[in-house]
Amino acid sequence: MSDIRELDKKYIWHPFTQMKDWLSEEPLVIKEGRGSFLYDDRGNKYLDAVSSLWVNVHGHNNGRLNRAIKNQLSKIAHSTLLGLANEPSALLAERLVKILPAGLDKIFYSDNGSTSVEIALKMAFQYWQHKGNDKKTKFAYLKESYHGDTIGAVSVGGIDLFHSIFKPLLFQGFKLPTPYCYRCDFGREKDNCNKECLSKAKEILRTNKDYIAGLIMEPLVQGAAGMITHFDGFLKEIEETCKDLGILLILDEVATGFGRTGKYFACQWEEVTPDMICLAKGITGGYLPLAVTAVKEEIFNAYLGEFKDFKTFFHGHTYTGNPLACAVAIENLKLFEEKNLINRVQKNTRYLKKKLDMFNNHKNVGEIRQRGFMVGIEIVKDKESKEIFPAQDKVCYKISMNSRKYGVITRPLGNVLVMMPPLSIKRPEIDMMCEGIYKSLVDILGE
Repeated sequence: MSDIRELDKKYIWHPFTQMKDWLSEEPLVIKEGRGSFLYDDRGNKYLDAVSSLWVNVHGHNNGRLNRAIKNQLSKIAHSTLLGLANEPSALLAERLVKILPAGLDKIFYSDNGSTSVEIALKMAFQYWQHKGNDKKTKFAYLKESYHGDTIGAVSVGGIDLFHSIFKPLLFQGFKLPTPYCYRCDFGREKDNCNKECLSKAKEILRTNKDYIAGLIMEPLVQGAAGMITHFDGFLKEIEETCKDLGILLILDEVATGFGRTGKYFACQWEEVTPDMICLAKGITGGYLPLAVTAVKEEIFNAYLGEFKDFKTFFHGHTYTGNPLACAVAIENLKLFEEKNLINRVQKNTRYLKKKLDMFNNHKNVGEIRQRGFMVGIEIVKDKESKEIFPAQDKVCYKISMNSRKYGVITRPLGNVLVMMPPLSIKRPEIDMMCEGIYKSLVDILGE
């Protein structure tokens, strides 16, 4: 049998990976998974502290989810939604509408978070064209935002490290301040915050309302930016401002959706109903690629017309509404209900918060940010100045790699350590996760 490590190095280009480093290191080859754990090809066991890039919900190798795919596979693996319907996609759409904020009644399928965002942007743009308003062609988005890697999604992304090189390819929009309280753009601290970021965001929206088709944002937590958590009320005020100004609100819940923050969708914490919502990652429990762009009936209705009017939304993907992915997504949602998983996550969130206390007094921990099972621990060189370590020191990368010796797999975001485990994680496993990462932190940076 061929050596997997050599085959990988010879043929595969890994995402978000400096391949020069990768080719000089010994790859970890994952062979199987059970529950919250991954197993490599040498029999070693690791807690999956990032739920395989924020997707796994009920643990790996879940019997119910496995059977759902097998049962569907015995019927049909794929049938197009272009001109045909299929049973799983219709049944899943019904289930989604029941748990989404009221009014999001139409489901458009795709296969990943980037495409769900791309679809929302195109829908919003075309919606205003159908409404006879051809000036609304721009989009607003938050600084430090991440909405995926396709060109449209990158155009509304605010992370320069990821996006600046592609600037010549991108369309222009309006960048709003982010409520990144630990590193406030306005020089404030939490105890003297007067919400200047919100005031400035409203001002930009108000000044440019005639040109803004929609505002897209991650609600409550900006994941890829380092788990930046927004202050309470920010989302609600943005929603009300968008309504007042006639701007469509698009919420990217690709990372925050399906229980990650302790509700089905993060926007439910502030009783916000967007005009569109983008979903992916946890929708299938971490099993198969599937995404959704859910919209209000009013937006859907703007596309209705005679064939000759060409009001059709001319967008689609080969695997849109794939029956295998939809079947496992249905079973995923059944498990949410039967296991009362949302309630369990809320209880374990409080437990996790207590466990995170061990990081508070470490000399290099600047801030701990948590919303549900989304945790970011910002590592700094100096607490007083909030100075970070030079990128070339790869401090958080070293901490994350070192945590493997304690049986924990995690992946950092720049100078931020991340914990985002499967929602089914048990309390002893939470202990193992926190203690393993803390020990690794001490190994690399001392007490």
